[in-house]
Amino acid sequence: MAPSLDMIGGQSIQAARLLEGLKEAPEIEAELLPSNPTLPELLRPLQRIKFARTIVNTLATIILLLVRLPRYDIVQVYAASYLSFFLVPTPTVLIAKLYGKRVIMHYHSGEAEDHLSRWYWMAAPIIRLADVTIVPSGYLVDVFARFGLPARAIFNIALVDAYPFRERKPFRPVFFTSRSHEPLYNVACVLRAFARIQRRYPKAILTVGGDGWQRTQLEQLARDLDLRNTIFTGRIPFDHMPAVYDAHDVYLMGNDIDNMPNSITECFAAGLPVVSTNAGGVPYIVKHEETGLLVNCGDHESLAANAIRLIEDQELAAGIARRAREECARYTWLLVKEQWLEVYRALVQPKAASESGRSLSQAESVHKL
Repeated sequence: MAPSLDMIGGQSIQAARLLEGLKEAPEIEAELLPSNPTLPELLRPLQRIKFARTIVNTLATIILLLVRLPRYDIVQVYAASYLSFFLVPTPTVLIAKLYGKRVIMHYHSGEAEDHLSRWYWMAAPIIRLADVTIVPSGYLVDVFARFGLPARAIFNIALVDAYPFRERKPFRPVFFTSRSHEPLYNVACVLRAFARIQRRYPKAILTVGGDGWQRTQLEQLARDLDLRNTIFTGRIPFDHMPAVYDAHDVYLMGNDIDNMPNSITECFAAGLPVVSTNAGGVPYIVKHEETGLLVNCGDHESLAANAIRLIEDQELAAGIARRAREECARYTWLLVKEQWLEVYRALVQPKAASESGRSLSQAESVHKL
């Protein structure tokens, strides 16, 4: 249970990559139940109305669950924070348990700590109903542990081969950022940093990918800062991203909250050095001065200074890009696959078999996910 690629984002991309990878596992039969279901044509106009969309999508999702869940052995639900948690993961877990199914809570949100602080009394019982909780980073394992909730980390899948590594000689002041235009991603921090970068490099270029309700405000801020060579592209199609990374030399990120952004591992693969704030789980995947450069959240001056540092110290930039590419091996399907299969097998094995360490062979059973 996850968003389909009709709603491009971290969850939908990771769900699609996992489903594609599981085609290689003959013991697994996996399907997507979209949390953004396509409604009958007569009801689709309701999806264009803010509150009506929430109501009809939730009702459609519940109906989908009631009809489809009986055919599966394991239900894996992708979860975010706040209201979203109660609209999709909560009914999914409850209905799955009603049918006696095994449940994986696959929690992705970098806002977990605030969510659990505010809504622990409602969220924790649902999380505890799941048979296992999987998160994409050690950061969220630590967050959950602080609330007495066990979790296991399995990294997001990076399609390393889809992002050809380009050795940049030299690194140019050609910058890229691509996050949703929402407050937690603090794209304004990147714009303010770029204003300082342009004082040093008047011809520097910044491409701002992504979209969101703050876009008009951010475009106005760019004008107020008198930024030149700053291009707002809107949402970039997923299959265009390799070429976009290849066209730039440094990636900037000003997030205040995050977990394990796909964009960082994609930059690692493409040879694009990352300069980022140290939000949430970012320091768990970016090692300062080894695989990227980190600054404190909200510190646009340091973000600019470290971006300039890469341009002026080409050896440092090349070393970071090379080591980051090597780091990508941790996120490939080859390694992640076995971790997921281990989880699925453990959930369907009889307790006695699990205790004795005996695993089911592929010939013994096909497990439906």
